[in-house]
Amino acid sequence: MLTVRIVGPGRAGSSLAGALASAGWRVAAPVRRGDDPAGAAAGVDLCVVAVPDAAIPAVAERIDQVASTLVVHLAGSLDAGVLAPHPRRAALHPLATLPDAATGARTLAAGVWWAVDGDPGAGLVVAALSGRVIAVPPEARAAYHAAACIAANHVVTLMAQVERVAGSAGLPATPFYELAAAALANATGTGATAALTGPAMRGDEITLRRHLEALDPAEWDLYLALAAAAARLGHRAPTSSATNPYRVGADALAGGASCS
Repeated sequence: MLTVRIVGPGRAGSSLAGALASAGWRVAAPVRRGDDPAGAAAGVDLCVVAVPDAAIPAVAERIDQVASTLVVHLAGSLDAGVLAPHPRRAALHPLATLPDAATGARTLAAGVWWAVDGDPGAGLVVAALSGRVIAVPPEARAAYHAAACIAANHVVTLMAQVERVAGSAGLPATPFYELAAAALANATGTGATAALTGPAMRGDEITLRRHLEALDPAEWDLYLALAAAAARLGHRAPTSSATNPYRVGADALAGGASCS
């Protein structure tokens, strides 16, 4: 039976511990905030440094080296090198949302993508959870994590705007969540550019003006930024990211004038 110890049993570390326990691993006593982590790698096959990203190098340095123990961290934007001087080290980031330990454990146990860098033993952890590996080299870790944040955090932030706008019109959010799911399914099948529809992609500024008139001005910045990006994707606007072809119309509305 393989054994894992978590250093910093927060949401991510506890999710992994729960998932590995369901896969038959033994979970050793964790190292919590304020504990001495020196012996964390002793007597286990896997030592997971699940502390905040900025603290990983300092905590890893305080853990005594054990030649046979694989030491990993769960940070998306950092490579395995931050775990030096441990001889067996890897970056192991789950491409998943882990809102709490119980939900996270179920998610990881069901099989997700993992961004892996470093010791090949990390692949055994992924295999134990029926996961899939994305090999992300050190120089690509930041871009990988940025894409992950856009795909999860930014999409959720966007859906919060959907809830606000629909709610302001007295409409339920559920139909719009289903629409978003269908749009993502289309994009998965064809790629985002081919799946794009809507007035910004068509260059329909009259409809976009109606949208702005209906929206609370507090919603304009996000709406306009995404409308401009959609227009560029549909080749309906200048390619410069600093140019928003709808900003003039929004400023006119804000000043009480009509958009042209």
